Amino acid sequence: MQEINTKVIDDGQERYQFTWPDKRKSMVMANTPISKTLRLEKEKSVGRDGTPGGVDSENIYIEGDNLDALKLLQETYLGKVKMIYIDPPYNTGNDFIYEDDFAQSSDEYADNSGQTDEEGNRLVQNSESNGRFHTDWLNMIYPRLRLARDFLTDDGVIFISIDENEVQNLRKVCDEIFGEANFVSQLGWQKVYSPKNQAKYFSNDYEYVLCYAKKIENFKLNDLPRTEEMNARYKNPDNDPRGDWKPGDCIGNGERKNGNYTVISPITGKAFTVPQGKHWVYAPKKMEQLIKDNRIYFGKDGNSIPSVKQFLSEMGGRKASSLLMYDDYGHTDMAKKDLKKLFPELEKIPFPTPKPVKLVKTLAKLGTNKGDVIMDFFAGSATSAQSILDLNSEMHMHRKFILVQSGEEKIEKNQKAELLGIKTISDLAQVRIRRAGKKIKEETAADIDYGFRFFKVDSSNMKDVYHAPADVEQLSLDCFEDNIKEDRTPEDLLIQVMLDLGILLSSDIETQEIAGKKVFSVADDYLLACFDKDVTEETVIEIAKKKPFYAVFRDNSMANDSVAANFEQIFETYSPETVRKVL
Repeated sequence: MQEINTKVIDDGQERYQFTWPDKRKSMVMANTPISKTLRLEKEKSVGRDGTPGGVDSENIYIEGDNLDALKLLQETYLGKVKMIYIDPPYNTGNDFIYEDDFAQSSDEYADNSGQTDEEGNRLVQNSESNGRFHTDWLNMIYPRLRLARDFLTDDGVIFISIDENEVQNLRKVCDEIFGEANFVSQLGWQKVYSPKNQAKYFSNDYEYVLCYAKKIENFKLNDLPRTEEMNARYKNPDNDPRGDWKPGDCIGNGERKNGNYTVISPITGKAFTVPQGKHWVYAPKKMEQLIKDNRIYFGKDGNSIPSVKQFLSEMGGRKASSLLMYDDYGHTDMAKKDLKKLFPELEKIPFPTPKPVKLVKTLAKLGTNKGDVIMDFFAGSATSAQSILDLNSEMHMHRKFILVQSGEEKIEKNQKAELLGIKTISDLAQVRIRRAGKKIKEETAADIDYGFRFFKVDSSNMKDVYHAPADVEQLSLDCFEDNIKEDRTPEDLLIQVMLDLGILLSSDIETQEIAGKKVFSVADDYLLACFDKDVTEETVIEIAKKKPFYAVFRDNSMANDSVAANFEQIFETYSPETVRKVL
């Protein structure tokens, strides 16, 4: 009506806002609980030293819907991730995105989204002909970023790669989620090393990397290493024992209080004053101290205008530029070569849009320090994992990664890749991490964590018990004797307990035998869990004597009613502060 009317059509609610269809439902989606869990798969895991099947690595790889994975991790890793880097679908019209369709009924959604489909067809192509082209993309990205913010430490940072298709919308989404005040920069990444002459208009030479802090007042950006070219500018013409230096200005523009005085050369006695409209950048006492410390240079003959010595040994690194040049951050051709080096048997890399290792590696240099956790929940071909392994080996620092990648995205048809067992992007990512770790270890022999623990998003370990009493026949009651699904292992239950109790998935896990029963010890007896059946009082007493913070058993673990009845009293006697939990 406004388009064809000469008067203002006012609904009384006009205000500045960024919205789209189903935005409110997208907000709800971030908070909706799920009945799922993570299952550790040892055969796909790699040990810290690169041994296949090892589960002592502190790096985490999760296969599954990243929204589900973020929800499962949110309690455990709340405020523990220093840096998030993601390279989400750019919404170019050819991308596949997660289909979080809020307009369907729950049953239709489950069937259509792949939650109940054995083929697992969860991802859908978002073409430009789709009437909800931008809406679907925003509904996909919004809840994931809402959850992502809570993972960051108070001094944490998120970097998001994006191009011109959605950069404006993504800026508005991030302003809302992270706060406009926490915007750090919209970086420009030079993705190609030479202009494309076949371009119709301008050669599209760069993409964007949005940078937001969790709390801008706590955020600090590291410096980049100095280049040889920068260091070459430093000399030592007077053989100063402090080493190479270069001259810096002692005179500044404008007039200032105590900035106009006479400086005497200690070598020749020549007097120097500042020109009109200028000032000495140091107060008289400070200048006198610098001269006495041989930090002011008057030239070889002592008659030159004084300059301050800037010693190379006292210089820090170099400040990062908002223009990410390919010399420091790599380019798309380099990204393909990174993969080609690891897969020489493949004529064509079956992943069209990898990011260069140098990009994520350099961002990690800027945003993280020793021991920090880096998360990437649009992992793709696992560039982030290789970047962290490479950075750790180079700087001898123990950074850890958490990667999430859907197991449903198929690679481009490639027979040679299939011979390697690679059918999905997740398969490619896992093989890449293994090969990258092996290559780095052979080349550097660095003492770092080369592995990862592999987890898969799966349905809950607990049986569905949503049945009306009239629907349950007497003969079928036996199926409820155990509330845990038959195909679930004690290890599955342990991971669920760790998630429920907020214990890091990277924690040390050992198995002990106590009174003939298998007991899991997590983080040096912080958690003790026994899921065996026929647990006797002897086992319970020995576990209680170890005084764990948490003790967990199965609902039907106890050998008899007497043990079950005495369970609480045993802990009250030996370890009253232990938190007890029964599955």
